[in-house]
Amino acid sequence: MKHISKTADFILLGCFALAVALGPFIFAPIGAGYPDLLQKFAIYGIFAIGFNILFGLTGYLSFGHAAFLGVGSYAAVWSFKLVSMELLPAIGLSVLLAGLLALAIGFVSLRRSGIYFSILTLAFAQMCYNMAYSVLTPITNGETGLRVLRTDPRYLDAAIGYSAKAPTLFGLEITGWTGYYICGVVLIAAFGLSIAIFRSPFGMTLRAIKSNQNRMGYTGFNSRPYLLSAFVMSGMFAGLAGALLAATDPLAGAERMQWTASGEVVLMTILGGAGTLLGPVIGTGIIKYFENIFSAYNETMLSAMFSFLPDGVREPLVKFMSLFVGDGWQLTLGLIFMAVVIFLPGGVMEGVMRLFRVKHTPRVRSLGDSPQRDMLGESIIEDMPSDYDSSGAHKHPAKNNVTPVAP
Repeated sequence: MKHISKTADFILLGCFALAVALGPFIFAPIGAGYPDLLQKFAIYGIFAIGFNILFGLTGYLSFGHAAFLGVGSYAAVWSFKLVSMELLPAIGLSVLLAGLLALAIGFVSLRRSGIYFSILTLAFAQMCYNMAYSVLTPITNGETGLRVLRTDPRYLDAAIGYSAKAPTLFGLEITGWTGYYICGVVLIAAFGLSIAIFRSPFGMTLRAIKSNQNRMGYTGFNSRPYLLSAFVMSGMFAGLAGALLAATDPLAGAERMQWTASGEVVLMTILGGAGTLLGPVIGTGIIKYFENIFSAYNETMLSAMFSFLPDGVREPLVKFMSLFVGDGWQLTLGLIFMAVVIFLPGGVMEGVMRLFRVKHTPRVRSLGDSPQRDMLGESIIEDMPSDYDSSGAHKHPAKNNVTPVAP
């Protein structure tokens, strides 16, 4: 069973990598097959995958993950200014600083749970946002934003005689289709790492914490180190996404740390399916498509789309639909989100599972027999059948030929 499950994981990863490679062809029919938008799909997909490690596995809802995204962006730009235009040092510095910040925030915030944890993370993120605008202006350049300049020293590049006008990876500029496939490779690596985390004993422990943290506490199990580890990992994923954002657009501003950015990644994860592997990536694609493509629709485009209809029908229809496109794209997205939450609480992935009749982890006789895997990431141990005991044998009522005597 374990061999089959690992094979299924490799198949899932291979299919995901193939979808990323064919992204330009897959998204071209809906008008999203150009590199800048696909880069956003990949970068924010990494952000959502990291957030899903915390929220999807532990159930702890953070409203402050944009702080790690912003810190990753600032760290990457400073790396481009002082060290090198090469991407790898920037990624290393961004992931390290985001992880340290997540360690500090998580150490305090995880003393509480539920809504109190969410409020604490939101408060810390807003403090970071305001500090980037005021106290830390010498580091962040305030509301103007931090950007890469030609006059920056870049000591490592100067020492080895290397010069580049834009961030690169082994000499390849992170722009256009090259930039998309670089971001795509990082997305595939992040997705593979998330599979490993979901399938590991560490991931199973996080699931157990989400299922019933109080019961685990009664057994003497200390869940805080595991929660803090998940929080730090999630922050490091966000720092990685921030580094790639800075590489594709070498201007880091405090707006990347706003609470709206934290709320956006929450929507991405819930819309796609929290606790699943593919859900956050799908949710990212939906939201970024609406934000960048659907919002560009106008009455002229709608009139051309329905030109085959008579004027008396086309004009009222265009007027009505214009309320949901262009500036009204958020209304459409809100209606979709409401429908998903009401009818598909498990997100889009729940609809996919219903459509293809994909079942979760099958019934097992004991926890030790469970493969704890499925193709989608969310593993659910169903209740043990009532007619089984711990040894796997059917329970039968003991037969006794002695008739009980009433007292």
